[in-house]
Amino acid sequence: MQRSKTRVLDKVPTKPEELPMWNYDGSSTGQAPGDDSEVYLVPRAIYKDPFRGGDNILVMCDTYEPPRVLPDGTVTAIKPIPTNTRAACAEVMEKVKAEEPWFGIEQEYTLLNARTKWPLGWPTNGYPGPQGPYYCSAGAGAAIGREIVESHMKCCLFAGVNISGVNAEVMPAQWEYQVGPCTGISMGDDLWMSRYLMYRLAELYNVEVTFDPKPIPGDWNGAGGHTNFSSKATRTAETGWQAIQDQIAKLEKRHAVHIAAYGEGNERRLTGKHETSSIHDFSWGVANRGCSIRVGRMVPVEKCGYYEDRRPASNLDPYVVTRLICESALLM
Repeated sequence: MQRSKTRVLDKVPTKPEELPMWNYDGSSTGQAPGDDSEVYLVPRAIYKDPFRGGDNILVMCDTYEPPRVLPDGTVTAIKPIPTNTRAACAEVMEKVKAEEPWFGIEQEYTLLNARTKWPLGWPTNGYPGPQGPYYCSAGAGAAIGREIVESHMKCCLFAGVNISGVNAEVMPAQWEYQVGPCTGISMGDDLWMSRYLMYRLAELYNVEVTFDPKPIPGDWNGAGGHTNFSSKATRTAETGWQAIQDQIAKLEKRHAVHIAAYGEGNERRLTGKHETSSIHDFSWGVANRGCSIRVGRMVPVEKCGYYEDRRPASNLDPYVVTRLICESALLM
């Protein structure tokens, strides 16, 4: 869920620490009871606002329970609310910062007709031609919604989101953009902000965006959030190839833990078909898009590089996924 509120300040901040904490009504979002409804917003990252321009900014915040005064007069510290996944991720990223974890996430999504809730450009109550002509396509009837996609990329570039590419996906009206490489906690911040920009932009076109991992059942590709990862050890030629194999072995041992946290409805996507692995099994291979973990073709040649976790769904929480990868690969 993407939510925002607007605040007017009397000066232009240059860093999150210069921004005041704020609050919102958590009872309206299901995050707090009505008789104690305040949830604190703590500013974490600043982006330029591509919609308002000028000195306007967008601020990525995370959420906390407010301080309380105990009977003895002691004031408690704020603490993350249960839905704040950023705080736990930040703790892990601090522990592994010496390994300089780099991430890149491939965000797939589908554009929907706001009235029919059917993929944009699809025949009313019908289906387009089979998959094949749409991936990385050009032309009317093949690349559907390109104006939104291009505008979103420009918004991300203006805002300072580290977007690195876009392409049409296998199912018509399905697209992908890539965010990264990002180091540590900035991966989650940039991906969440990119999603917010997508929702805001789609408003202007009266088009809906879904990150559902299998928006159309049947013989259609699902939508993933493939997560590319490397650490200092994997990027070093002397240690890289062995480090990658060692880290993948650690990921295999926690396959069930990762799958449980890799996105809602992911079982509808990870069937072993449509370029996915089975949700029940762990596998890895070089240049194999039917595996849980794909290693690039040049990695064994160059003896270093990165690998791709293909299990996360398109509705992944990037803070959860990046935290789990670092925990399993670097702290176990």
